[in-house]
Amino acid sequence: MSSKVNKLLAAYRQHLTVPWQAGLAAIQRVIFAVYDKSDELRLRANVEEFALVTQQAGKQWLLVDLTNAFPQWMASQEYRDAYFECPEDLAGYQTGELTEFVASLTAQLKVQMAAQGGPDTVVALMGVGTLFGLARVSSVIEGIKDAAQGRLLVFFPGEHHPENHTYRLLDARDGWNYLAVPLLTKD
Repeated sequence: MSSKVNKLLAAYRQHLTVPWQAGLAAIQRVIFAVYDKSDELRLRANVEEFALVTQQAGKQWLLVDLTNAFPQWMASQEYRDAYFECPEDLAGYQTGELTEFVASLTAQLKVQMAAQGGPDTVVALMGVGTLFGLARVSSVIEGIKDAAQGRLLVFFPGEHHPENHTYRLLDARDGWNYLAVPLLTKD
């Protein structure tokens, strides 16, 4: 395991040692595990370490990988061939976000979280980088944060700027202000 991923795991382990408060607002139950985009494969190779740490803390673990969310959604579309020929026909394409895809994804995630998650569950979202150019991570988080009864852990390949709580996905797009708990590696 790389030292950066190991440091992120240590920060996560330390965060889990704090007893979970009841009655927190949904945004206070969201955790962003921020890492450099170049560490994506290392993190994926060691994600089970995060599961183990979660279970050692007496919590349940639910990993949701969004890597194939868009291809699966697109494959289910009746007019998918036409969309490939004329992508601007997809709803919301001009706004930088496919609104139908986001609505479908958040609905699917809510169902999965309701069926498999509980008040002691860490729902871990992996693969959010694959949403780039298709959906805003902030829209997905806003759509599902209330469904996370326990904690929502977002593996986030990008940057966090603590002075204004800004997150930037893949260091590429303008960030957004979000008050989630950041877990960072200290270099």
